[in-house]
Amino acid sequence: MTATVVTGMGVVAPTGLGTREHWQRTMRGESAIGPVTAFDARQYSSGLAGEITAFEPAEHLPARLLPQTDHMTRLALAAAAWAIEDAAVNPAELPEFGLGVVTASSAGGFEFGHRELDKLWCKGPEHVSAYQSFAWFYAVNSGQISIRHGMRGPSGVLVTEQAGGLDAVAQARRRVRDGTAAMVCGSVDGSPCPWGWVAKLAGGRISTVDDPARAYLPFDVDATGHVPGDGGALFVLEDEEGARDRGLTTWHGEIAGYAATFDPPPGSGRPSSLRRAIELALADAETEPDAIDVVFADGSGVAEHDRVEAEALRAVFGPYGVPVTVPKTMTGRLSAGGAALDLATALLALRHGEIPPTVNVSRPVPEYELDLVTQPRRKRMSAVLVVARGHGGFNAAMVVTRRQSTSGTR
Repeated sequence: MTATVVTGMGVVAPTGLGTREHWQRTMRGESAIGPVTAFDARQYSSGLAGEITAFEPAEHLPARLLPQTDHMTRLALAAAAWAIEDAAVNPAELPEFGLGVVTASSAGGFEFGHRELDKLWCKGPEHVSAYQSFAWFYAVNSGQISIRHGMRGPSGVLVTEQAGGLDAVAQARRRVRDGTAAMVCGSVDGSPCPWGWVAKLAGGRISTVDDPARAYLPFDVDATGHVPGDGGALFVLEDEEGARDRGLTTWHGEIAGYAATFDPPPGSGRPSSLRRAIELALADAETEPDAIDVVFADGSGVAEHDRVEAEALRAVFGPYGVPVTVPKTMTGRLSAGGAALDLATALLALRHGEIPPTVNVSRPVPEYELDLVTQPRRKRMSAVLVVARGHGGFNAAMVVTRRQSTSGTR
């Protein structure tokens, strides 16, 4: 079985539009977390977010799509177009069913739904957009991307919260292994509106600290929860032989290993299965723990969740056994888009030979025994582990390796 490689990548993040801007800001340690600007959040218990503020939809999408799309769908359409361009894929040149798409979402187009519900209650049903019938739906990104690019291959959507970004890539890898020529995959997520905000606050995991530099501190003694955000990344996956047949000689990396597990219910007294997910991903990649050069951790920011993750990493790699980083401290947790962005950042780290920092964490919990990277660190790398945990018990782990790296800038 030949390798499944990442030939294209598109990033939309609070830290930048496109891989170049995102990488540069990330390596400078520039946090994009600040007061919410999408709506007036002063009446809520938390008012910080990692927002994408520089995206002008009309600059990236045809006018006909604007009235029928939610904020996160517009971002996803832009990221998909960049990934396809980066991979130099022409859908018209592939077999009729040769290009598919699978994305992940935590809730769908919350902002669109909030706006139309407001019209319903304030103006009446005749003012509600007909596009409400699908624009809110959690599968809408897959649908809109496939329609825009004429994709008639396998498609789908996964709903596993923060773990979704990795799960979607893994599903795409299975499709490629089954014979699909290329798959667009990953996740862009976020719900910057009062309706979505209330839903997040109800989970009890959002930090209520007002200082952007102190609100999201994973693995820190002062951890109080996390900060939400919007964004993510989309990728093009292909079989290595197929990519070579198209004339490609370089790509971003290989999806070498993956596994997913589900935690037992709270109160059962049974331990988390996160460690098993990591070990299974390493086994799938035929990689030993000492071959992993860095771990991109989930980094919940909730003390109990951080403890469980630290225990799993310590059990697999040993105390201080591998560098660990949480660059999402600069963007917030992006729901399903968070792990996809971590995967993109991991591929960039492999290319550049640098580990991005975990910002603002100054007092790591000593008992965790983690080699937490808090300043950029140069390190030649060949294998990276990305860990993601979704609310409700979802665990995912993915190993990416540096087969070759593209010179693309998207």
